Parts: sequence; structure tokens; C-alpha cells
Amino acid sequence: MTGPQIIVLATPLFLLLIGLELVVGLARGRNGYRLGDALSSIGLGVMSQIVGVFTAALTLGLYVAASAVAPWRLPADSIWTWLGALLAYDFLYYWHHRAGHRVAVLWAAHAVHHQSEDYNLSTALRQTSSGFLLGWIFYLPMALAGVPPLVFGVVALVDLLYQFWVHTEQIGRLGWFDRWFCAPSNHRVHHAVNDEYLDKNFGGILIVWDRIFGTYAEEDPRTRCVYGTRAPLASWNPVAANLQVYAALLRDARHLPRWRDRLALWWRPPGWWPQGVAPPPHRKPFAIGAVRRFDPLPTRPRSLLAGAGFVALLGAATLVLWHAHEWPRHGLVAAAAAIAAGLCAVAVLLESGARAAHSSPSPKMCTSIRRASAGRVAPSGSTSTAGRSPPRDQTSASLRKARR
Repeated sequence: MTGPQIIVLATPLFLLLIGLELVVGLARGRNGYRLGDALSSIGLGVMSQIVGVFTAALTLGLYVAASAVAPWRLPADSIWTWLGALLAYDFLYYWHHRAGHRVAVLWAAHAVHHQSEDYNLSTALRQTSSGFLLGWIFYLPMALAGVPPLVFGVVALVDLLYQFWVHTEQIGRLGWFDRWFCAPSNHRVHHAVNDEYLDKNFGGILIVWDRIFGTYAEEDPRTRCVYGTRAPLASWNPVAANLQVYAALLRDARHLPRWRDRLALWWRPPGWWPQGVAPPPHRKPFAIGAVRRFDPLPTRPRSLLAGAGFVALLGAATLVLWHAHEWPRHGLVAAAAAIAAGLCAVAVLLESGARAAHSSPSPKMCTSIRRASAGRVAPSGSTSTAGRSPPRDQTSASLRKARR
């Protein structure tokens, strides 16, 4: 059975749990779902899987090539190989994830997962389509240590699937479990743009990596998490979501006179700007108290048409993923392009004919925003707000907090 087929079989469970979370949220008066945001997140997951059909051979091939020079091969029939591989993968994932927030070009890929301004199980499915470009580098130590490609592939999938359930606001603190494992409480912190939560809790399965390496933060019940990125996408379009930060980096690079700074912009922390160079006008200060969610309100007919179209696209994607290993390449390319175009069309339906462009925070959120933003202003804009961590070199004290 192929990896895409496993995802296809898991999808009904994902959707069932999303439905259950929606029902629980409605019953509690704490519904965390909006149609546009949920369809955007699930659609980005679909696109990521479709792109993966074309890129899996590259990433797996690089792993196999590195395995060929390993001094030994660990036995795939040993339970210790599997347990050790899962632990090693989770450790390397921590560093991959942390670098994804600290290196601008890696954040350009990872930002897709953080763009949702809601936090629910559909957010877990929101995945990048460009992670294959550099992400494979972080796992080469496993290949060189002799972990068989099959074992690597399975433990990578286990690590990814584990993280699905932690994307929810319907599960509170879990006591001792929160201290050892990635759980809803500490992962909510990871997705928040609040200053005290920014760039924390990178662990995939184990949260102890964050405790060891100083990146752990506990959820404070007095400060409600504000989700999204500090450079809001303000769109449901999946292509725009995947290209947002890359485009911002290119735009910022054009404002830099020196080539060394243009190159450094991609590899420094997101938001970095060289000293002695005036920042461009689009690098505006970020104030969490001014956060407004992107919340277009399409007419009911548009919503129904978008929903029906999305269901059809989900069916088409299921068919493509199940038969991807059998279909000719040109057929896969045509199907992938059609699905991507369809997802963009759904986004247009949900964005156009809207009665409102943004929504204000709820009263509870406003209270927490005021607490979180008291005396704190950090710049936002293109690259500066797409990033997460305070760069060391900035042109002003304000710019030192440009992170998302």
C-alpha cells in the first residue's frame, strides 16, 4: 500500500473527527469553525498530498542515496530499530520545525500551516506544498545511521498523524501528559502570535525537546491565544497561501542594494533587515490589539456552490491519490492542475460577493489581546511579519520584534 493510499484511508476518520469537534463546539457555545477557513485548510492539505505524488520520488531517492553510503544497515525486523527510529525522527523533527521558524526560506514553506486564524482539527490538515525543497536535509542523519527507508517512511507518517489531534480548542489541560508530550494545550501556544507564545513548543510527539532546549512555554489561562501569522494572508486561495512568503522575500530583496544582503535575507531569521538600510514602507508595525480576522461573508448560494464544488474536488483528489502509482505522468499532471484550479475557484466563490472583509475579535479575545499587547508593538509587513523570531540586526528597536 502506498503512502497516498494510507492518507486516503485515514481521510474519513479525519473528517469524522472534524464533524465531531464541530458538534461539540456548537453544543458548548464555542464553535471554532468558519466555512472559508476550514475549506481553505483542508484544500491546502489536498494540494500538499497531490504535489507529494510528484515529489516523493525525489525526497525518498535522496534518502536512499544517503543510505547507500551508511556504514551499516539496522535490521528492519527489530522492534528496537523502529522505536529508535521514531525517537530519532521526532528529535530531528524538532530541529526541522524550529529551523522552520528561524530561517526565512524554511518559514516560507512552513508558514502555510500557521496562516489559519482559527485553531481546529481542519488546521492540522493545512500543509505546505513546498516543504520537499529543503526539509529532507534534516533527516539525512537517519539515513547515514542505517535506518532502512521503509522504517523511515513509516515513522515519519506516524509522527505526522499523531499531530492531528492536538489541533483543537475543545480539549483543555491534560496534567502530566502536557509535560511530556505534544498536546492541545502546548500546541495552541505554538500557533499563537502573542509575544509571550511566539516561537515556542516545536515538539512533534515529545514536548520534552522544548524543555531541554529552552523553547517551552505553558499556556496561560489569562491570555487567550490569538492565531494566525503576523502577516495575515487575507485569502482562501491555496496558490496564494503557498507563495505568500516567497513573494514577500523577493519583494524585500529588491529593496536591498547589496547582493550579500539579498542572499542573507533568505537565510537569516524571518524579519531580519540589515543595519544602515532604511526598511521599505510596507514593513509596518505590528500591534496585536489591531488584529482582525479575515472573514468574508459570501451569500448563501455562493457558500452552497463552494461547498458542493469542494466535495466534488475532494472525491477527485481521492481518486487521483489512490491510483497515482498506476496513472501515466501526463494524466496525473492534468488531474493535479484541474484540482488546483478547482480549489482556486472555490476560494473565489467564498471571497467574492462578500458582505464583510474582516471580523473584529470576540469580547473574550479583545480582553486577552489587550493583556497581550500592553506596551508591546512589533512590526509587520511582508517578510518581517512573515517571520517569527526577533532578528539580531534591525534599524530600530521596533524592528527588532519583526517576526511574523
